[in-house]
Amino acid sequence: MITSDFKKKMTDSWFSYLQSQICKEFEFLEKNKIKFVKRNWKKNKINEGGGTSFLLSNGKIFDKVGVNKSTVSGIFPKKFRSKILGAGKKGKYWATGISVVAHMKNPKIPAIHFNTRFIVTSKEWFGGGMDVTPSFKDLKEKKMIHDDLRSICNQNKKSYKKYKKWCDEYFYLPHRKEARGIGGIFFDYETKNWIENFKFVRELGLTFIEISKKIIKRKEKLNWTKLDKEKQLFKRGRYVEFNLLYDRGTKFGLNSGGNIDSILMSLPPEAKWK
Repeated sequence: MITSDFKKKMTDSWFSYLQSQICKEFEFLEKNKIKFVKRNWKKNKINEGGGTSFLLSNGKIFDKVGVNKSTVSGIFPKKFRSKILGAGKKGKYWATGISVVAHMKNPKIPAIHFNTRFIVTSKEWFGGGMDVTPSFKDLKEKKMIHDDLRSICNQNKKSYKKYKKWCDEYFYLPHRKEARGIGGIFFDYETKNWIENFKFVRELGLTFIEISKKIIKRKEKLNWTKLDKEKQLFKRGRYVEFNLLYDRGTKFGLNSGGNIDSILMSLPPEAKWK
């Protein structure tokens, strides 16, 4: 019998390890000329945890990339409990997870988002996913990304078709009637078979690193113009709209007493609106 405490310890340790690996690989892409800045934070209430944020800005590859990991517990506000599986009347929770958002210097390279999490209320479940937001159409790149995500799902007997559909429906801006990007996979409320789900979450984290490296290396030397950058900044405006209006992670962070700077890490350093 695997205890809840064991599950918490293992997932918490994994997300810390994955955070360090992502930072290491991304610094290597920057030729180690620019480093992540580390910032620790704690919730206001004692013994309710906190997190560690790593931020890299103004790099050769990344305009801004944040790699956040948190482990928090507490009581959800009453108005938010009905939106969380198993929160019930008491609203008690424990959660750990990692979130990555990378906004690129070269507008030909798409923005990349990844997160995975393990949440415990009266239920226990995994959630997360990966998606990509390009400013320029590239069908070959889109196929490569989805082929890799399909492969990792198939290896773990997960439904790529279901996760892709979920992602397409989730990362959609109803007020604009348009998708945020080219999708990826998204999943939530994976409650069955903790061992298999934990394996999938670990392998997805490593796949995220490999996909990110492939995307960047394909295009890091491509030339771009001021007009290309302008197009990217308008696309980033859509990114901001989604994250502030609809993103579950943003809402979860705000309702669980998270650190505001870490919650809003996903926002780009610059954006434009017409």
